[in-house]
Amino acid sequence: MNIYDIIFYLFAAITLVSGFFVVSTKNIVHAGFYLLFTLFGVAGLYVLLGADFIAIVQLLVYVGGILILLLFGVMLTNKITSVDLRSGTSYIIPAVIGVGILWGALTAVLFKTSWRSKAPSGMDPTTSEIGRLLITDYVLVFELLGILLLVALIGAASIARRDKE
Repeated sequence: MNIYDIIFYLFAAITLVSGFFVVSTKNIVHAGFYLLFTLFGVAGLYVLLGADFIAIVQLLVYVGGILILLLFGVMLTNKITSVDLRSGTSYIIPAVIGVGILWGALTAVLFKTSWRSKAPSGMDPTTSEIGRLLITDYVLVFELLGILLLVALIGAASIARRDKE
């Protein structure tokens, strides 16, 4: 077992354990903070796969934007902090069985493949290539998507403003 495997198992454990706590905790604020660790673990797995651009987007969009917005919304709303997220039935036993089956299947696949024991080689960073393609080959699509997002933002702001008047 090399250092690549150890780091992979560390990120996988962080992602799985914090994901389990996201769905099993009663407090919605704690679930939001556990989701933070889950998203960081997924970003670490993306880095290990050589998808550095997706890892950075994961951190910026999900952790930096959506999760922080969710936590601020939850913490600034007084009534939502007292909501009980659990229903009357317990889903812990089926969840443990499902995770055990998934873990067994993944372990069987990982031990039968030869790529598990060595780190990927020849993986160049993808960010510069994606940037070059966005500025050269796909510049029209890139600009049109920017205009589409601007129109959607203006439409959302006008709808929200119309409701308050």
